[in-house]
Amino acid sequence: MDPDSMEKGDEPKLPELKLDVKQAQGFISFFRRLPENEQAVRFFDRRDYFTAHGDNATFIASTYYRTLTVLRQLGSGADSLPGVTINKSMFETIVRDLLLERTDCTVELYEGTGSKWQLVRSGSPGKLGSFEEVLFASNEMQETPVVMAVNITTRQSERCVGIAFVDMTKRQLGMTEFLDDDLYTSLESAMVALSCRECIIPMPTAAKSPDDRKLRDVMARCNVLVTEKKKSDFRSRDVEQDLGRLVKGPAEQHKELVAASDLAAAALAALLTYTELLSDDTNYGKYVIQPYSLDLYMRLDAAALRALNVTESKTDSNKHLSLFGLMNRTCTQGMGKRLLNRWLKQPLVDVVEITKRLDTVQAFVEDLELRQDLRSHLRRMPDIERLVSKLEKRKAGLQDVVRLYQASLRLPLIRTCLEKYDGEFSKDLQEKYGAHLDVWTQPNHLGKFDGLVEAAVDLEQLQNGEYIYFSRLCQQSSRAQNWARRCERQILKVHQQSADDLGLPAEKSLKLDKSTQYGHVFRITKKEEPKVRKKLNSQYITLETRKDGIKFTNAKLRRLSEQYTKLTEEYSSAQRELVAKVVDVAATFVEIFSGVAVLLADMDVLLSFADLASCSPVPYVRPSITSADEGDIILEGSRHPCVEAQDDVNFISNDCRLVRGKSWFQIITGPNMGGKSTFIRQVGVNVLMAQVGCFVPCDRAEISVRDCIFARVGAGDCQLRGVSTFMAEMLETASIIKSATERSLIIIDELGRGTSTYDGFGLAWAICEYLVEVTRAPTLFATHFHELTALEHSNSPPVHGPPRGPLVGIANYHVSAHIDTKSQKLAMLYKVEEGPCDQSFGIHVAEFAHFPESVVELAKQKAAELEDFSDTGKDVSGGLSKDEVGTKRKRVSGPDDKVLGAGRVRRFLQEMAALPVDKMSREETYAKLKALKSEFDRDAATNSWLQQIVH
Repeated sequence: MDPDSMEKGDEPKLPELKLDVKQAQGFISFFRRLPENEQAVRFFDRRDYFTAHGDNATFIASTYYRTLTVLRQLGSGADSLPGVTINKSMFETIVRDLLLERTDCTVELYEGTGSKWQLVRSGSPGKLGSFEEVLFASNEMQETPVVMAVNITTRQSERCVGIAFVDMTKRQLGMTEFLDDDLYTSLESAMVALSCRECIIPMPTAAKSPDDRKLRDVMARCNVLVTEKKKSDFRSRDVEQDLGRLVKGPAEQHKELVAASDLAAAALAALLTYTELLSDDTNYGKYVIQPYSLDLYMRLDAAALRALNVTESKTDSNKHLSLFGLMNRTCTQGMGKRLLNRWLKQPLVDVVEITKRLDTVQAFVEDLELRQDLRSHLRRMPDIERLVSKLEKRKAGLQDVVRLYQASLRLPLIRTCLEKYDGEFSKDLQEKYGAHLDVWTQPNHLGKFDGLVEAAVDLEQLQNGEYIYFSRLCQQSSRAQNWARRCERQILKVHQQSADDLGLPAEKSLKLDKSTQYGHVFRITKKEEPKVRKKLNSQYITLETRKDGIKFTNAKLRRLSEQYTKLTEEYSSAQRELVAKVVDVAATFVEIFSGVAVLLADMDVLLSFADLASCSPVPYVRPSITSADEGDIILEGSRHPCVEAQDDVNFISNDCRLVRGKSWFQIITGPNMGGKSTFIRQVGVNVLMAQVGCFVPCDRAEISVRDCIFARVGAGDCQLRGVSTFMAEMLETASIIKSATERSLIIIDELGRGTSTYDGFGLAWAICEYLVEVTRAPTLFATHFHELTALEHSNSPPVHGPPRGPLVGIANYHVSAHIDTKSQKLAMLYKVEEGPCDQSFGIHVAEFAHFPESVVELAKQKAAELEDFSDTGKDVSGGLSKDEVGTKRKRVSGPDDKVLGAGRVRRFLQEMAALPVDKMSREETYAKLKALKSEFDRDAATNSWLQQIVH
């Protein structure tokens, strides 16, 4: 049942909770003894349906049923317990939301009766294993959940962080140690890159410290569930021994890793305890462990993911609103989608690796037939990663083995498609894909697997949807199946006889049902019961009377039903033994199928990139990639891919030239709704796409590889954590100042709006100076503080220390707008042009928003009062002359003028002091001073504070 489909006021039809007084009291007694756990949502399996009780019942009723009328009281009086019943479909919906969408809950499932119940399954956002069948029976796995453990200490006034993580789907372990700042910037990047869903931290011994609160803020930003464990779990004493059982390969590999990272090793110990990997012997020798490096990929934090719309959101009205949704044209069942999700959070920084991906994409773009043929084969591929995981855990069935067989049969066809390609990159495709497929499809590899399936499974029955063995493989199974069929025919005969006896048409009135509780039974509606009541009471046995009818049986049907149940169980038992044997043999091919899954997912994502580049309204181009220490970022005719893909959008492209020494730091001004935010974001998106290995929406693109993208765009309130809009803005900006390097890309939009104008401007100016002088990273700084444009002319020595190299290069750009001189209406042109914007357009934008005319007029009057208008240029009616339209109006001297003026005076005095007067003639000195004075007067003409000094 979908809660969204329920109309307001409708009460959903729920299963009935049938418990007698004794059963109810026994369950209440058990429930009261359960330990308190605010995170746990507990379900109780009652065979045909599920229940939840106490606070969990209220939570489910209000969140998923959206009404408290579904609550039912178990017991009576002060000891009563609220509960809600849940059918199988709704149970799956709730569990899927709790474990895949929310990050504040764990799930527990109990089985039993009366007062005897036991926990049979538990799951959390990072541990989905026991609920995988529920979560992904009819849905693709979007991403593989990762659990992380974090261990932090302070060494010599430096914060050292040790992390360990596990991906239980791929059976991968990783660990590393690093120094971090007080905002845990590097830890946040690692969590984003690894798609961490749950984090284990040591339980605080006392009240939560400021450091602890900062750590939890990081978890909250990354949407990660925090799980506290005892500090005694964070001990590395037995880690080497545990890894010796889990990890395949020689023990020396992980011994050196553990010895070199004691903090991370302690985190790994807590991780192994929490995930209970060692309690399942099917894990032994199946895991791989490797050191993790933060420098392997471009770093992205939660703010950058949000600002660039990298990942999908449940609130997205269509998939193209996110970069993932736009780029996800994958066609395998889940494998490509999960890899794309990971790649977008782990853009490459190695020019060679980026180039290899771009080469493959170019091959697919240029050869339409190759692209279409490969995609047609990949569409028929199952989710091999999940099937392999089920094989390893011995949870696979015959259907799973057959699906792997069907995938194996398609591999030679993919290899043939690649062999036909003879383009520029044929050798690269052969090395990347073809060579591996040649090996895997040989008779002594997957050929043996194919032979196993063909010998064991009756493939001719697949078209009927049946997955059965050849009967010759198991005489016991065949005999039981034959007897069961014979018994079933006899049951149908009894059904017909009983229908004749009762005078009811078979199937139409007298139904033959089969249930787990009673086996084969007869069922009639309550309406028909009076017609046969006499015979029903004398010759038949009534089993159950419900709203949907009456179930009954007779001695003959009961005997045949019991016999049928016994035979089918015997047949199923024999089949299970055969399945177990085949699965055991099939599991020996896990390593090959794991390699196949990696290869096909890689191919799928790169084909998706090629499809996007070719099928977009305006085709994408291949970017030219250079290392971080050389080259510039030049995007000609760049567009925002997500905005461009929206319906009814005619996107206006723009150039962006971040050139070292000239325009490495760009200040972008212009009206609201003029396109500033879209422009600066599209630069970040283009850079990210290029480093993922995708073509970009430009006419031409040159990109110097960035090691990190920092984006501070529109920080929102975090009131639940006690963080205001401005504080959130400052925290994100502090992260940029502390962590950005000259190899980063910085995108800042409207910094300083959350406080007073003067404080905001002062902060914005100081941050700009720091980024220019110290960080020296390519930066796009969009602002409404037009006074910041004066930075372009600032050549004063650094205020933050000695110069670190040649000038970065500051340039002003603006998004253009046009005001009609007659109507005074504003039109946005969405073009980014050189130079600063010379006018604000706030009141015009208010008119766009259909403010009442009286409000707009009052705003204009107040603006006039705050501005120092000169009489020049005003006509009789009080309007503006042609010359004044579009020019910045002079303001009464204020703090902004004073800040800028003081800087200009300082520069004038420094330039005077720097003159080599002792080496110059009197005439030369006079000429130079006159030139400096003339330049100063020109600048003073636009600054009322300087004018007061001059005059």
